[in-house]
Amino acid sequence: MLFARRFLWFVTHQKNYGGPSGLFRRPTSCSLPEREPRYLQCTCCWRARVPVAGFETLESTLLSSTTACKEDNRPLDAYYTSEQREVILHLLNTATPSELAGVKLLRGRKSLNIVEYRTKHGPFKTLESLVNVPLLKHKSAVTVFHSILNPVKKERKVKISLAKFIRPEVDRSWLEDAGSIVSVVCGTNKIAWSHVNRGMMVLDWQQVDCPNFFRGTYLASAYLSDVSEVVSLLPSTDFYIIEKPSISVQNTALFPIMAHMRTVEAMLFALLEPRNTPPNSNIPPRVLNMMRTGVGRHFGLMVGESRTSGAQTVRQLMTDSVTQKIPRVNFPPELLLKYRDHFQMGGRREGEELCDALLQAVAFYELLSESSS
Repeated sequence: MLFARRFLWFVTHQKNYGGPSGLFRRPTSCSLPEREPRYLQCTCCWRARVPVAGFETLESTLLSSTTACKEDNRPLDAYYTSEQREVILHLLNTATPSELAGVKLLRGRKSLNIVEYRTKHGPFKTLESLVNVPLLKHKSAVTVFHSILNPVKKERKVKISLAKFIRPEVDRSWLEDAGSIVSVVCGTNKIAWSHVNRGMMVLDWQQVDCPNFFRGTYLASAYLSDVSEVVSLLPSTDFYIIEKPSISVQNTALFPIMAHMRTVEAMLFALLEPRNTPPNSNIPPRVLNMMRTGVGRHFGLMVGESRTSGAQTVRQLMTDSVTQKIPRVNFPPELLLKYRDHFQMGGRREGEELCDALLQAVAFYELLSESSS
């Protein structure tokens, strides 16, 4: 039965497969349907596609492709309507580097080159002028224009909720009313803090050595002496945000470090939190915990479940505060001068606690802003 069906199908469709077999036509002895692509990609220039439907030989296809490339020398503007040109030029002339980075092929240096070019030479008046920008040629320009006219809808990323990483849970309105916060991070032999206000201005940023940490058998009086000295130096603020370490209790080798962190954390809570607050009063706590992993995820510093150094991120924030009109974080000149060579790569790494304290403060405000929008 199967053989009879195939034989009848072959007889019925024999006419469709008659004639000479060309480049894209199956020979008459084959029972599969013919496969003729409608277009070929032009590899000679930036033109997108060359029609080849109906061509029977490779020679004629190549001749046609070559002819099309030589004859079609129109500027880029000729391929778009006036409305399309207006949309493309408006985005190229007004978008910020971060907005341009959302367009295909414009991530990294290309978006900065566009901004620098239009700042130096004025706004783009034609689409063809885009090829004068370094790293952008005709073929990539066509891809950019297509991406602007047909933006790809990206899947909405799951936002990191501030409430998930703040303990104890407090009403968001209390956090939104805060004029400034002090972010505190404890290290193995240092405590660092960063005082940042709602305008993302760094008011204070420093660290203190704690010589009694990890000395002897965690003598309580020695720890209290070091922590009390740090508390006396902390500026007054609305909230103190203390880093919650992400050390697993399953890793017994790190148990001494975990015990050290928990001891300092408990002393900071005890010394900074008001002692005479009524239990049922409508007064928010002054001291909060923020998970270290939450800050790492916000800045993309996580590798699996481990957090990497934030030194490079802090260096970039300091650079942007000088080079950008609206930087992510504002640093006073004296702090930039003080820490300009503090977070260099290679050699002995200094200032990890300083980096973590600043990043925790920035993440707090940015996550608060995202959750409020």
